[in-house]
Amino acid sequence: MREAAFVKRNQQRWQEIEQILTAKGRPHPDRLAEIFIQLTDDLSFARTQYPKSRVTQYLNNLASKIHLEIYKNKKEEKNRFITFWKFELPVVMFESRKPLLYAFLIFTVAILMGGASAYYDETFIRLILGDAYVNMTLENIERGNPTAVFSGSSESDMFFAITFNNIRVSFYAFVAGLFFSLGTGYILFSNGIMVGALYSFFLKKELAAAAFSVIMLHGTIELSVIVVAGAAGLVMGNSFLFPGTYSRLASFKQGVLKGVKIVMGLVPFFILAGFIESFITRYAFMHWSLKTIIIGLSAWLILYYFVIYPYKLVTHGKHLHPH
Repeated sequence: MREAAFVKRNQQRWQEIEQILTAKGRPHPDRLAEIFIQLTDDLSFARTQYPKSRVTQYLNNLASKIHLEIYKNKKEEKNRFITFWKFELPVVMFESRKPLLYAFLIFTVAILMGGASAYYDETFIRLILGDAYVNMTLENIERGNPTAVFSGSSESDMFFAITFNNIRVSFYAFVAGLFFSLGTGYILFSNGIMVGALYSFFLKKELAAAAFSVIMLHGTIELSVIVVAGAAGLVMGNSFLFPGTYSRLASFKQGVLKGVKIVMGLVPFFILAGFIESFITRYAFMHWSLKTIIIGLSAWLILYYFVIYPYKLVTHGKHLHPH
């Protein structure tokens, strides 16, 4: 059967399923089970006949939503926590892969622009980071410890302050999505400018490698969390700007729910980044191999959980058979 004929024959039923899932109140479990069986049949056919088609991706995403709705109706609340981390959040991240890419590109471009600006204009770094911070860093460089700022307070005080600040910045990046995604873009861009300017400052002092290896001990997770939170903001903002086949309100509600799930999923990473910065980064003169291991594991954790695992989970259909 041609793909166009397959879509035409089933499109109305799929739209009805979407309406059931977006309607107020939970559908009856028996009705959900019936829909799920029908949809998985359609999905199996589409995977066989049109494996790389958009309709296959559409059916996969629709089936995942039904599966999650079924889980909501189960009484085993003790499994809810596991379900969220193992299935719900990864599926949302897969559906949000484009906003995640856009957030990453905005942040990366801003880092490059901030770095170039600070490298060719010595006043730029003071404009961005402030005279007090720059003067303090210059004093630390003269003392032989350019990243001494990370060991200036007690571990516990730093941990709570840094974790709170990470949550605050990421929350702002998410909530700013209410301003038609522009607010989120601004926060990503401004933070990227600061990061780029700081690295450029150390580069001009011929301390780029040493500073990078220290800052990225915690920065690998910390900066990644900002990008993911920015993706959550873009998801929310774009859901209002581009509602697709849904009403603008229904689309916005879905966008808010997805964004909140993403931000909730960042909490352990806020804590981990704060712990590393407070208890590990202060040991700036540890062996380079240990720094490499910590940075490498941090990068792998972020990349695997937010990019690789969601892709494998959804494209291989494992989220449909959690048991």
